[in-house]
Amino acid sequence: MHYVSRQLGIGLTLAVVGVALLTSSVGGQDDQGPRGRVFDVINGSGAARTINVAGFPVVATANAFFQDLGVNGRRCVTCHEPTTNMTVTPESLRVRFEITRGADPIFRTNDGSNSPLADTSTVRARREAYSMLLTKGVIRIGLSVPATAEFELLSVDDPYGYAGHNANGNELSLFRRPLPATNLGFLSTVMWDGRETLEKGSPSAIHFDLADQSNSATQGHAQRPTPIDQDTRDRIVAYEMGLYTAQIFDRAAGDLSAAGAQGGPEALSDRTFTFGENDPLGCDPTATTCTGSNPNFSPIVFTEYAAWSHLRPDSRNAARAAVVRGQELFNTLAIPIVAVSGINDDFGGSGQFNVPIVGTCTTCHDAPHAGDHSVPAPLDIGIAEPPVPLGQGGDGVHSRFGLVVGDMPVYTFRNKTSGEIKIVTDPGRALITGRWKDVGRFKGPILRGLAGRAPYFHNGSAASLRDVVDFYDTRFALNLTDGQKTDLVAFLRSL
Repeated sequence: MHYVSRQLGIGLTLAVVGVALLTSSVGGQDDQGPRGRVFDVINGSGAARTINVAGFPVVATANAFFQDLGVNGRRCVTCHEPTTNMTVTPESLRVRFEITRGADPIFRTNDGSNSPLADTSTVRARREAYSMLLTKGVIRIGLSVPATAEFELLSVDDPYGYAGHNANGNELSLFRRPLPATNLGFLSTVMWDGRETLEKGSPSAIHFDLADQSNSATQGHAQRPTPIDQDTRDRIVAYEMGLYTAQIFDRAAGDLSAAGAQGGPEALSDRTFTFGENDPLGCDPTATTCTGSNPNFSPIVFTEYAAWSHLRPDSRNAARAAVVRGQELFNTLAIPIVAVSGINDDFGGSGQFNVPIVGTCTTCHDAPHAGDHSVPAPLDIGIAEPPVPLGQGGDGVHSRFGLVVGDMPVYTFRNKTSGEIKIVTDPGRALITGRWKDVGRFKGPILRGLAGRAPYFHNGSAASLRDVVDFYDTRFALNLTDGQKTDLVAFLRSL
């Protein structure tokens, strides 16, 4: 295998593997398929495919998504590459860094560096300045505590010396993964903290939200001084809404649409999504009220590999049987959900925060065939917990649930009324609402195309899918066997 890099004249290097693994097309090339334009790319688990059912090539250089609308060389595609399932990965970014010596448009100090004040005068300095981007694929988002918030910022421990000590006084540095700009028809919430979820409950609402987001990103990430016009926004959204991405080939299980399976983006693009569909919490899709339960909820969210449950045993089918077992675990494994802000406190009743509510993976990943939440439901499951200090039995790098967070700023907040203290690496939704209960809450992302877009969680703190499974095993004391973990990973990488 070898990497072939080609410049598209837009400051972006698309690194693709030039191996004819699949009969339909070669990795990293646009081709025509039965459900639109096709773009296949090799990844560590096999191969993923992105299609565009709206008639655009996946590498649609004539669309505004690929065009320079700002002043610093960045475009939408700078952070949403077709070769990495419409996001970026540390591996792809390191290739771009080496080819351009850190001059690619993604390497800009306004939000790509660990601090906007970082030294970028030499290649060595740039490598250090952009270390979070190069190791975790995270962009620095600068947000401040709302003046009307129910809490106040007490202290900041920022290894990069900027957050909380800048000209804006309380601007925080929040390191977050660019969400994939694909499979967007299944979205209920735009952005990790939901700050671009402006309307709710209809296809036109998601179009409105994404159009607004396209402008916010262009003015923020690309530093455009004026808003982009509505026609440009609409053209970007039209391209994005046509995109579907999913794994199509697994090195162990083979073709993920063989023998009746329904893997791949073509099958996914035929699925429908209704805002609020299968929500287990009984939330009104057009309001903010929730009853806490939904008698029509089904935990069987994924059925993509049900057809593989009766295959004859052989070496290939053994790998497919692992995918089936992983799918069943994801749908039905009993999980004692405890101390999750957004579930136990909102729906468990007063004083029930530490009382388990039995659910499954699909209690939170309920949108059929997509795996995000079908209504806005930000949760705090401990992703933003700070590292455990050396003196407290930790190594100063990992959180108590095993996530690597020692390179993140740590913020201490106090509730203005109760005096309660919370310490997090990112307050999440709370910086948008100002509500104390939202500290540390984030949305769950769409789960399709996971294998090609590591690392995981909003802050890139889980390097692999096995790390993700280990986190949940520790977080909810599941006591999974090694075989169960292997099966879950086999399923997740098939999505």
